[in-house]
Amino acid sequence: MKVVGLTTSTADRKRRAGQRLVVGLAGPAISEEERAFIREVRPGGFVLFARNVEEPSQVRELNRELAALLPAELPPIRTVDQEGGRVQRIKSPATVWPPMRHVGNVRRLDLTRQVAAALAREVRACGFDLDFAPVADVDSNPKNPVIGDRAFSSVARDTALHVAAFVEAMQAEGCIACAKHFPGHGDTAVDSHLDLPVVEKEPPELDACELVPFRAAIAAGVGSIMTAHVVYPAWDEDRPATMSAAVVQAQLRERLGYGGVVFSDDMEMKAVRGRYPLELQLREATAAGVDVFLMCKELTLAHQAWETLVRLQEEDKRHQDAAVDAVARWHTLRERFLKGGPPQPDLSVLASPEHQQLAAQVRAWGAQS
Repeated sequence: MKVVGLTTSTADRKRRAGQRLVVGLAGPAISEEERAFIREVRPGGFVLFARNVEEPSQVRELNRELAALLPAELPPIRTVDQEGGRVQRIKSPATVWPPMRHVGNVRRLDLTRQVAAALAREVRACGFDLDFAPVADVDSNPKNPVIGDRAFSSVARDTALHVAAFVEAMQAEGCIACAKHFPGHGDTAVDSHLDLPVVEKEPPELDACELVPFRAAIAAGVGSIMTAHVVYPAWDEDRPATMSAAVVQAQLRERLGYGGVVFSDDMEMKAVRGRYPLELQLREATAAGVDVFLMCKELTLAHQAWETLVRLQEEDKRHQDAAVDAVARWHTLRERFLKGGPPQPDLSVLASPEHQQLAAQVRAWGAQS
């Protein structure tokens, strides 16, 4: 049953629902099915993976074409996972960066800033607006199968210093940074792509370790933060962080004072996909304070999510209010970074001699530390 008294139209609810989705594509070109989806849903952004990459000029043109499919007043935020090391979607002929552990091992924040700035220039040259980096997890569990050398350090304070330096330098180049995976994926022994991890720590331990780098990222003005599909029983025994108001709202929004955009991790990961009904995922994550949902591959699932987000607004005034707030934060992020920033770099910055030399230095010095 629809709630009486809602004042916005179905078109408004559809627009808001679309803006809360960042979606992936199947291949290196936009299919007709994907074009139809984009015209109907008008997603807030796109995320590209290795399957979408042939070479840098093709990626730049694909990003240009994606933006051209949407109204000028709703420019998409085009995103990528370009961390360096194991997680680098665009490789040669772009610079192949070492893992961030090598950067952290060097223990020179000026070098961290140089790496972040160079990464930002290459990402922006390829047409992206946001890089899902840096990893703000503390690599505190040697059995962790998914973080490891993606983290700057196994020490919270050192991780925090590098995270803050990375965020400041990346965003100074006009590329939005995203600190991930809140409140911390570093102490897990399970990969959330495959199952639902649990971190059995008490609040003082979480405060002294996991939250330290995220505090630093927020103080550095980070544009966005991504949640973890991980359960923290000290705060919420029943829900992963992405769906937990006790984690996102109470810890990130209220306690740490973060007012920017919160992304979910990919909603197709097995930590959540199939474990909870889609409607429950979207309803509870929205109530928790998640603004934008990543739907990285399956177009059918993304369309179901859009329809569900429209319907939830119709049925629940609280959900509609939360959607209004989420879209406002998304718009603020656009205004901050997409207007008046540095000009888009030329593709010639990719694997420039300066970048190649920097990567080689970090690889050599960091591996020896």
